[in-house]
Amino acid sequence: MIVVAGEALIDLVPQGAGALAALTPALGGGPFNTAVALGRLGSPTAFCSRVSRDAFGEALLERLRETGVDVASVQRGDEPTTLAVASVGADGSAAYSFYVEGTADRLFSEPEALPAGTRAVSFGTCSLVLEPGASAYEALMREASARGVFTALDPNIRAGLIADPDAYRTRFQSWLPSVSLLKLSAEDAEWLGGSPREWLAEGPAAVVVTRGGNGLTAYTRDGGEYAVPGERVEVVDTIGAGDTVNAALLHGLSARDALSDQGVAALGAEGWESLLRFAARAAAITCSRAGAEPPYAHELEVRKTV
Repeated sequence: MIVVAGEALIDLVPQGAGALAALTPALGGGPFNTAVALGRLGSPTAFCSRVSRDAFGEALLERLRETGVDVASVQRGDEPTTLAVASVGADGSAAYSFYVEGTADRLFSEPEALPAGTRAVSFGTCSLVLEPGASAYEALMREASARGVFTALDPNIRAGLIADPDAYRTRFQSWLPSVSLLKLSAEDAEWLGGSPREWLAEGPAAVVVTRGGNGLTAYTRDGGEYAVPGERVEVVDTIGAGDTVNAALLHGLSARDALSDQGVAALGAEGWESLLRFAARAAAITCSRAGAEPPYAHELEVRKTV
């Protein structure tokens, strides 16, 4: 079981140009997208979050159930669902503004236990910024790591939500000893102001940096550096691409029985390049269609990369 911990929200996606373009609601949130992608790839997955009882919340849970994701660990609340208003650039890149005050997901509380059979837990995005939920997710991360559970982190920086950047950067550094796999975009890395080698020295077994169409690079604790190019597609938008990479990495590591620091260390060049190619292909498919619509396993089978 791979557990994804974090927010589920509604993306309001413009259907045309201009500030007053019609907005269409789409199911989203980095952790939610990661859970859906894992489910579509066929990994046993559970979602750990707090979701509103409103109509949006019901739709979010229904999508998870349809994808085969276990929602028994989802807490519920009467507060509204968080909204993220997306704007899509000419190159398909997405930016967001958020409506988060008094919403359900930020009131997450640490669960008494993770689902039975949990092998990995994935964290990231808004859920590690917005209090009081952020502290609860942080405590869950530290506890899971202390018990030997493989932990993945994608900070997925949303600068508009971070009131004190320096305090967040300090907090990010404090998470690294509890992180097994750190995945982040080149833009996130620049904002955080560190380097993969510096972060590896703090604890992670591997750091994966995504560079959009320019591909992905993995850095490992033993000095390894493995890169693959991006898959060329006609980009509709990039919504959910990084979340798809998260899922593909975790799915691929699970398929190789490598959800441990030792397993990551044993991958070697061939294993890493195969895994990164798989993640790049999965992300490319997501970018080729509107919204966060990650691929199903059968759409990737022809590549034989996992």
